[in-house]
Amino acid sequence: MMLAVAIAFLSLSVCASTNAQPIRLNVASSGISPTQLPPYLAKDTGIYAKNGLEVTIVRTRPEIAVMSLLGGEASIIHIGGALTIRSNLRGADLAFIAAGAVATDYWFMGAKEIKTAQDLKGKLVGLASLRGSTIVASRYALDKIGLNADRDVQFIQIGGTPERLTALRTGRIQATLLSPPASLLAQKEGFTILADVTGLAFQNNGVVTSRKFIRERADVVRRYVKAHLEAVHLMKTNRETWITVLGKYIKQDRDILEKSYAIEVTDELFPKKQYPSLAAIKASIDEISDDEPKLKSLKPEAFADMSFIAELDKSGYIDDLYKNTRPSLR
Repeated sequence: MMLAVAIAFLSLSVCASTNAQPIRLNVASSGISPTQLPPYLAKDTGIYAKNGLEVTIVRTRPEIAVMSLLGGEASIIHIGGALTIRSNLRGADLAFIAAGAVATDYWFMGAKEIKTAQDLKGKLVGLASLRGSTIVASRYALDKIGLNADRDVQFIQIGGTPERLTALRTGRIQATLLSPPASLLAQKEGFTILADVTGLAFQNNGVVTSRKFIRERADVVRRYVKAHLEAVHLMKTNRETWITVLGKYIKQDRDILEKSYAIEVTDELFPKKQYPSLAAIKASIDEISDDEPKLKSLKPEAFADMSFIAELDKSGYIDDLYKNTRPSLR
């Protein structure tokens, strides 16, 4: 019901706009999860249409998303920091134009028989990959509970969150990082929370395009950034719509989705003003700097374009979005 109301409200804005044909845009996303929800919110509630955009969201692997951007099949992509940075070092010339999710939302969870840190010694810890947020956050979690990541456990690459949860359930691994709603489901099933690793600065899923596209289609980028800000605002202020849209793509019990909402819409994870986060980008740089000597001479600013967010911020647009609304945390 709330989703229908939101769509109807946004449709009024569409009708009041000019009769110009909407701009068609392919946007690549590496998946569907709470940290990847803004483009789906923007599409399903009519926010893109309100801003004169006809967006097709293409779900694909992050590496393919970059290739589709460079090849012209996609104009905007939602990916993480490490891949964006590595792509730039190889000549891609990409930039974060909006922050997206700039912190981790993980719990470090153990098998049901793992009750303490000592129980985990010599056991297998599952990762999404040997690069990226899960290895950084796993090391942080292990240090937090007093274990040495290099001596006390063995890492194994498993894959995405669903694959890691399955591996934990079947005993293939004894610990892993999980994010909502999988982490809450695992807790409900009796798995052990060994450490809370939410809020660790890291460029999770940000909004990225090429500097070439920025130069040639600045108006389109401006429209997209504006729509993204509106989607972030919607997720922070309309709990029911967030739950409805996420529930459309991720089939989960209502109580799990409700608990996920409270974790996922914090300003720590999704800043209201959505400036590309230099702290989050730096964390991604630090994660790969040992393998990329060129990074030693580059600053986080080299991978961000703040201009579109700054323009909307200075105009008062972002403050006006939140002026008469309050966060919907309950």
